[in-house]
Amino acid sequence: MRHSDSERLAQEAVREHLRLVTRRQFLRNAGLCIGAAAFTGLRGTQASAAEVRNVLGARTAPLRARAKRVIYIHLAGAPSQLELFDPKPELAKLHGELCPESFLVGKTFAFIKGRPKLLGPLYPFTKHGESGMELSDRLPNIAQQADDLCLIRSLWTEQFNHAPAQLLAHTGFQISGRPSMGSWVMYGLGSENENLPGFVVLLSGGTKPDGGKALWSSGFLPSVYQGVQCQTVGNPIPYLANPAGVDGDLRRQALNALGEINQSEHQQFGDPETLTRISQYELAFRMQMSAPEATDLTKESPATLAKYGAEPGKESFANNVLLARRMAERGVRFVQLYDWGWDMHGEAAHTDLAKAFTEKTHYMDKAVGALIADLRERGMLEDTLVVVGGEFGRTPMWENRGGTQNAYFGRDHHPAAFSMLVAGGGFRGGLSYGSTDEIGYEVVDGKMHVHDLQATLLHQLGLEHERLNYRYQGRDFRLTDTGGKVVRELIT
Repeated sequence: MRHSDSERLAQEAVREHLRLVTRRQFLRNAGLCIGAAAFTGLRGTQASAAEVRNVLGARTAPLRARAKRVIYIHLAGAPSQLELFDPKPELAKLHGELCPESFLVGKTFAFIKGRPKLLGPLYPFTKHGESGMELSDRLPNIAQQADDLCLIRSLWTEQFNHAPAQLLAHTGFQISGRPSMGSWVMYGLGSENENLPGFVVLLSGGTKPDGGKALWSSGFLPSVYQGVQCQTVGNPIPYLANPAGVDGDLRRQALNALGEINQSEHQQFGDPETLTRISQYELAFRMQMSAPEATDLTKESPATLAKYGAEPGKESFANNVLLARRMAERGVRFVQLYDWGWDMHGEAAHTDLAKAFTEKTHYMDKAVGALIADLRERGMLEDTLVVVGGEFGRTPMWENRGGTQNAYFGRDHHPAAFSMLVAGGGFRGGLSYGSTDEIGYEVVDGKMHVHDLQATLLHQLGLEHERLNYRYQGRDFRLTDTGGKVVRELIT
């Protein structure tokens, strides 16, 4: 029965291919210019198995690479740097006073109206490690890794709404349609594991980030470089499992038939997306064997699960962070985590900096602290970039939505100043870089645009941001758009 099913499937595939070779296609083929035909003949268009595999194969970085892989943890909604990373004792003294009018003139905020009051930091900061890095008491586990952390306190962005700010942070442009950072890295370096996606995306917090799937899109790059969403509950990769009644042998025969059709299509038209299609089908088949093992958190020891706060079989940030480590050690090039729920405006109890924020930071701190320690113990931190942060900062003012002070402690969006952590991959451990003014309103030293962070991360991966480009619609595009510089003070 299985043999007849496979034969029927192969015959149907051939018939479908013949049906597609229509009169229109014949005329289009006949209309190819002589030069194009000659080029095709010289180059050859038959896609070999090696050529298909090479679409995602690992490539040598053009520069000296200090990092091989990235784990990027985006706290979607933007956590308050004033409660986590940027101590402001002067702001504490001014708590409850009206904001100076000079800070408001000519400024646009997402929700603040009129003249709000200043809101002092809610949590104390203490020094940690030999470096004396100052961190909030909300981060006891991360603080234990202080001498491995590079704390950037001087980032800024032009965008003050979530979706465009997230797009700018991850694609280099505030409007959807550009390739994500993970896609650019895959385009430049390929993958070290041919049985798993090179660019993996993990979501937690109950919903997608505001920027949506455009945040891990390949944009105008070949679609083989887009992010693949994985999960720790159910099938590790959605729609990867065979449908009922189809086993591995039948799937293999079907793929062989599809492969012949796609090879013929590539031979006729030389479209690189055909290679992408073949590569994706073959990768999906291989992942059916490798993905379940890679995502099985029960393989971890009880001690490791406890350190991360992970619970196999559940959907959680902690599980995703542990899964990111498992993916990284199996050669996945870029692991992108999005944890939703960090938008603490204080308009309701679930966005209260005094309670809801503490709950979020508790599990984030535990898992991220465990990840950095785990990578160091395994000898992976030196060539793994761990990036932690949001899309912008929060105001030193107490949000007064519509001109009325919010009922709970909260801060509005603030693009002019925010902080992020980077560990490993040749970034300087124990460094606190840049500074803001006495209340955390503006950057006063080491001002660093998000494009500068992108350029520096690419540099550590051995990629030159100004030369990692792709020609599309008549111009060369790159992740850092028309800006960006490598901030050498951050790296060893």
